Amino acid sequence: SPEAAEMAPKGKDAKATASKAAKAVKKNIKKKTLKPRYSVVFHRPKTLKRTRDPKYTKKSAVGLEKLDQYAVLKCPLTTESAMKKIEDNNTLVFLVDVRADKKKIKKAVQNMYDIQTKKINTLIRPDGLKKAYVRLTSDYDALDVANKIGII
Repeated sequence: SPEAAEMAPKGKDAKATASKAAKAVKKNIKKKTLKPRYSVVFHRPKTLKRTRDPKYTKKSAVGLEKLDQYAVLKCPLTTESAMKKIEDNNTLVFLVDVRADKKKIKKAVQNMYDIQTKKINTLIRPDGLKKAYVRLTSDYDALDVANKIGII
């Protein structure tokens, strides 16, 4: 038929393709062997991890510090026991932010009232607020400072 004649290659090409086919038939067909697996759990292969290379910054401006001196010290305590501390122990008592540590409290007191502190004790009250006992150095009198603040 004319269609079959068109499909088969002619001349030298026909011999070449026939010999290729014959070689392929004679060769041993390799069966792909499975790689033995020695572990019962499957670990996903490690792939390339690229470092972040952002096209623009997500934050346009640097955020402000959340705990400045005004946020650290909330208010002075004016209870009877706090007054006794002022008179007897040269100590001021403040309610402070729960996230504030002793160093931040010391810095805030120093900046706001211009006084040096000897030591600071803190506790968290049962209602969740933090209380700070600020012991002043002997150079400063807690009564004078309390008057200046307006506690007494």
